[in-house]
Amino acid sequence: MGEVKAREGDFIETIEGLIFDVKGLIHPPRRIIAYLRYIEDPLGERVRGGRRYRKVYSLTNRDRIVRDKYPQYMHYDEIFGEWMESIPTNLIMKHYKPEWKVMELMGKDVLDETENCALKMIETLHDITQVPIGKMGVTGSILVNLHTKDSDIDITIYGWKNCTTVYEELKKLLEEGKMGFRKYDKEKLRKLYEFRVKDTWMTFEDFQKIERRKVSQGEFLNREFFIRFILDWDEVEEKYGDKLYRTIGYARVKALIEDDKYAIFTPCKYSISNVELIEGECNPKKLVEITSFRGRFCEQARRGEWVIAQGKIEMVTTSSGEEYHRMVLGGKPSDFMILKE
Repeated sequence: MGEVKAREGDFIETIEGLIFDVKGLIHPPRRIIAYLRYIEDPLGERVRGGRRYRKVYSLTNRDRIVRDKYPQYMHYDEIFGEWMESIPTNLIMKHYKPEWKVMELMGKDVLDETENCALKMIETLHDITQVPIGKMGVTGSILVNLHTKDSDIDITIYGWKNCTTVYEELKKLLEEGKMGFRKYDKEKLRKLYEFRVKDTWMTFEDFQKIERRKVSQGEFLNREFFIRFILDWDEVEEKYGDKLYRTIGYARVKALIEDDKYAIFTPCKYSISNVELIEGECNPKKLVEITSFRGRFCEQARRGEWVIAQGKIEMVTTSSGEEYHRMVLGGKPSDFMILKE
């Protein structure tokens, strides 16, 4: 396979039958940064083509399986300065794209209950916003035909204008409980918390304070959904190698959110100021950004709010020689960002 253009929300199946989900928008030459998601298992609960699969949830387990059994999908990246899961393009068997899945579902004569709900959500958002169907996608288990009758709906929206349009309209629908959309109630938030806390620790009080106001998640026709808002290809300014990243510490800080314009997107980014070091290794004067490649940290804080955040500290060096520091959330269960009263 030649050059592969893959982005957040896409899935890739390897020649061994491993299924990975793609992370981020920037990838090294001849490799795609992606993390193991589904693996064949005779005891697995998901079935496709007569084969059973299981879903691998935590990043720790994903890394362990890949390192122990499939080391060809680990590499040390000189630009990002760390070992990471990635797929050599010559080992790709199939590339799954969310926008193609929508077309596939629209062309099927018979849809199961889960597929029907996903397509209905896409069509509802299109009717309300007039965002082109071609700028929407269906990702997650449905994309790779490993969904169950109880699976959540995972949607992608592409392009800054399309994303902000859908976001603003969805915010109204969730507040009003219209067109089949509903915000999480406390019971559903508790369930979500119990799932997330294994991989991202915080108290339930802090969790619900943030999660109850998020627009990218909720219920549609009594089925849980999550939306990934993703920049379109022509909006991605950074290219692989434009910046050099090096881990220099781990810290907990207090900071003021200066800019949240990328908060809804995956990857998400928050500009920060007035940084105070609480503990760990960090130069607060150089720390100007908090970022994450995990959807759970989208919409985590708003402009003008104070936060307490803990994560990996990286030094970023641009091609012009400028240096600044950023905090990256999501690599460890101890990473978090909560609102500071």
